[in-house]
Amino acid sequence: MKRYFVDELKLVYQERIASAARAEATAAEGAEQIRSESTRSEDAKAAAMEGRLSSGHRRRRKQAVVEMETLLEFSEKGLRRFKPTDRVNIGAMVDVRIEDEAGEEERTLFFLPVGAGEELSGPGGDGFVVVVTPKSPVGSALMGARVEDSFEIVIDGRDREWTVVDLG
Repeated sequence: MKRYFVDELKLVYQERIASAARAEATAAEGAEQIRSESTRSEDAKAAAMEGRLSSGHRRRRKQAVVEMETLLEFSEKGLRRFKPTDRVNIGAMVDVRIEDEAGEEERTLFFLPVGAGEELSGPGGDGFVVVVTPKSPVGSALMGARVEDSFEIVIDGRDREWTVVDLG
């Protein structure tokens, strides 16, 4: 099951890279077209803005490539199976119970080196997991936790108690 979700995250990164590359090319073409067709200073400003936009998309594309490479490197090492007595670490699938004044819910989190916040649907749309990373607030709190450990995290101004229910 973990391999399935890693493959889904790879698809997310492939689309991010392709989308950023398309946007980068479109902005660069727009900047070049404005430069070649105009002599007015307003047009020079517009061309410069398109150029900055292209640079921003290039940075976004390069960041996605770096993250994709990190994911590939991680997954090539193999996806370890965690026992319920282990500590949470990268590669763990973690079931958590989240409680606050509004009630209680359960989520499945996939602890990976990249992809924080991505929701990945299960096979055939059956359920989903949320990716957390060591740099995220939830990932930071989860790192090293064991089943039945609890911790509090404030997200969007809401104080919530998270409890590790299962680990795999």
